[in-house]
Amino acid sequence: MTTDDRGVAALLRSEHRALDPVERVSEVIFGLIMALTFTCSLSVATSGRQEVREMLIGALGCNLAWGIVDAVMYVITSMVLRAREFALVRAVKSLDDATSRQLVHGHMSEALAPAADEAWLDRSVARLRALPAPSRRALVTTVDLRAAVAVLLLVFVSTLPVAVPFMLIQAPEHALRVSNAVAIAMLFTAGVALARFAGLPRFRLGLGVAVLGSALVGLTIALGG
Repeated sequence: MTTDDRGVAALLRSEHRALDPVERVSEVIFGLIMALTFTCSLSVATSGRQEVREMLIGALGCNLAWGIVDAVMYVITSMVLRAREFALVRAVKSLDDATSRQLVHGHMSEALAPAADEAWLDRSVARLRALPAPSRRALVTTVDLRAAVAVLLLVFVSTLPVAVPFMLIQAPEHALRVSNAVAIAMLFTAGVALARFAGLPRFRLGLGVAVLGSALVGLTIALGG
């Protein structure tokens, strides 16, 4: 594949894409925050095993429900983005060169758009026009469905490390401390993973995600979440 071919490929999302690292880490963070809103709202001074059991059922059930919602929204978003890309190809095939160049340029990110000169845009337009005419129906693909299942699992499974201490430790106050420590460690690790992907300082972003995640949990609880 030439440099220009890779440029055109960057304009259109790959039909074989799965969750990228940012999406995977984001789903884990989301699941952690949801789980922490349950565990941190538990009153350790007055809670018995029944209350702990109800809290665990609520946390697991809530994350499962939100995992399903998130998975469905992922599929819908993928369909909409694919339809937008198909519309770009159809438009480029039917419009004049100047308008087509503007459309291609408009589909690029703000960070990369300044690097696209007129010659690159002309070559990209030519290659898009050479593509087969896309279907007018933006159907759901098997890749979308696999990614949606991954979203569901990530949101739900991220609850388990936070919930396990309550299953293994009898004293709720001790279980809560261990659970919170596990959650903070996971948030920090998620931040490090994002930093590694983006080329940012790992410790700083890891610490920032841990602090921000804790603050979001506190805000959610304060607002009645």
